[in-house]
Amino acid sequence: MLTFRPIRPEDDPAVAAIIRQVMPEFGADGPGFAIHDPEVDHMSAAYSVPGAAYFVVVDGGDQVVGGAGIAALEGGEPGTCELRKMYFLPETRGQGMGETLLRHCLVVAQDLGYRTCYLETLSGMDQAIRLYGKLGFKPLCSPLGRTGHGGCDHWFARELA
Repeated sequence: MLTFRPIRPEDDPAVAAIIRQVMPEFGADGPGFAIHDPEVDHMSAAYSVPGAAYFVVVDGGDQVVGGAGIAALEGGEPGTCELRKMYFLPETRGQGMGETLLRHCLVVAQDLGYRTCYLETLSGMDQAIRLYGKLGFKPLCSPLGRTGHGGCDHWFARELA
């Protein structure tokens, strides 16, 4: 049974390991991808600031198997957050937890006062791209803000109100 909860400091190594395992699976291990973000090793601290939240997905044994978070879009318009580091181990995918967690992140974003949620992804993450469309994200022609993720080639945004 998969559930989710807010990240805790003891989850940091597992979350970093998931990010480092999943991103290369989709060719996202070179420069310009989130795998190199300084926060990867300290996710609980990075998302403990006002306006941010990160949630981990755990299996029945409380093993971390995925996660996703939101935070203000760096260099973005006021009121815009970014969906960040939404990754799941292969055995966890296809069970509906991605949609459940994304819906939760959108509610949290709205509760934090954000009006728009932005995200970046790349070709090959087809399941995720379908999910974003299903939940009302609209494709953009170019990136927003200054995420530093020049390797991404798909950008989406969704109004929260």
